[in-house]
Amino acid sequence: MGNESINWDKLGFDYIKTDKRYLSHWRNGEWDAGTLTEDNVLHISEGSTALHYGQQCFEGLKAYRCKDGSINLFRPDQNAARMQRSCARLLMPQVSTEQFIEACKAVVKANERFIPPYGTGGALYLRPFVIGVGDNIGVRTAPEFIFSIFAIPVGAYFKGGLTPHNFLISSYDRAAPQGTGAAKVGGNYAASLMPGAQAKKASFADCIYLDPLTHSKIEEVGSANFFGITHDDKFVTPNSPSVLPGITRLSLIELAKTRLGLEVVEGDVFIDKLADFKEAGACGTAAVITPIGGIEYQNKLHVFYSEKEVGPITQKLYKELTGVQTGDVEAPAGWIVKV
Repeated sequence: MGNESINWDKLGFDYIKTDKRYLSHWRNGEWDAGTLTEDNVLHISEGSTALHYGQQCFEGLKAYRCKDGSINLFRPDQNAARMQRSCARLLMPQVSTEQFIEACKAVVKANERFIPPYGTGGALYLRPFVIGVGDNIGVRTAPEFIFSIFAIPVGAYFKGGLTPHNFLISSYDRAAPQGTGAAKVGGNYAASLMPGAQAKKASFADCIYLDPLTHSKIEEVGSANFFGITHDDKFVTPNSPSVLPGITRLSLIELAKTRLGLEVVEGDVFIDKLADFKEAGACGTAAVITPIGGIEYQNKLHVFYSEKEVGPITQKLYKELTGVQTGDVEAPAGWIVKV
């Protein structure tokens, strides 16, 4: 389909087949040079470890169209590093930062007509992934691997501006104390489907997971990272070995410190100390920031700033980060890779 048939204002977060995707195979101890292909169907062995033993990981990042027509990739080196950590955790070969970034650039260039125009709030979302493939049946690392990246145009997460959402504390765990919570692997997400569906059925945006060991501290909000703003203007975000280290979280920590002059605390967020915060939010690649209106715990809804309006510090953080991503605000050194 030509992009003339895309209604940029109606774009959500849905799969759209774009022109090209990147594909590289790991065989005999190394990744091949990789290629761009029009084929969006993978042909893999029925014995692939990705199918049986969850040996796979993925990433998510965006490319943005700037006012001057150039294209920004936001911190792809950080996604490359996180994918290397995920691969190491699951005994998969790592993709070098250079190959990762060059592959991202190639996919963006090949699908340039799908990048939403500047000012629409949309972006080109990239989904890199590594899967274990090849003939196998025992529980072991795969004989071969595929590294691929595809791209889809996605719209502004919040049509008509930021909107607060309410969340429910889940009784389920997203990850085990010494498990794979810090790796971006599919199993973590498979485990979250049922608790997430239950929260949505109860009219919440998603559920919030507490720490798996003591169930006393907030860890993650659905598939995003939590942050809170205290009454004395500290930016607080959970620090735990089972939390996925988000690139958006990392970026907000930096901007809160250097641009907003907030003290940053990476520490415990106790569920019985929600009153310490005047604002709260969830952060991740998809929405950047989802403001948290309230959190329901033990049948009580704790409201932060407001269920209707977004707090001023959350607003400022959102404006600063999205400005950096689209090139309207000067970026910290090394954050932007031009395609």
